[in-house]
Amino acid sequence: MTLVTHGPEETLALGRRLGRLLGAGDVVALTGPLGSGKTTLAKGLAEGLDVEEPRWVTSPTYVLIHEYRGRVPVYHVDAYRLAGASDAEALGVDELFFGDGVTIVEWADRIAAMLPDDRLDIRLAHSDGADRHLTMQPHGTRYHRLLEQFGA
Repeated sequence: MTLVTHGPEETLALGRRLGRLLGAGDVVALTGPLGSGKTTLAKGLAEGLDVEEPRWVTSPTYVLIHEYRGRVPVYHVDAYRLAGASDAEALGVDELFFGDGVTIVEWADRIAAMLPDDRLDIRLAHSDGADRHLTMQPHGTRYHRLLEQFGA
């Protein structure tokens, strides 16, 4: 399923709406080129998860993992600077996937080998101007149901 957003505010709104449906143990894997809206979508997801200060949600490129308080913990991982799954394993990223929070992974394709089988993949791509194409691919029953609830 592919959706189109027309600017950052629509990408945030889509993330908010999807974030309201997420719960403990969910994993959202974001991929796409630089500037495609991964962090904007992550911010919207965090807002939908009731993160206390969503304006502080930023790309964790240099820190690698940010944790935010919401109705469940939100773990925001940026795999851009990781050499691969072994680097992510050394950081304990795999433990987040099966924990008590929602894990959002930017540049998820860099650690694809360690992603859980059940997850929601979202590929973001540039289009004309500020438009973004978001292709959502559910893996597992939970995520098929989640997209049914999302209404897309």
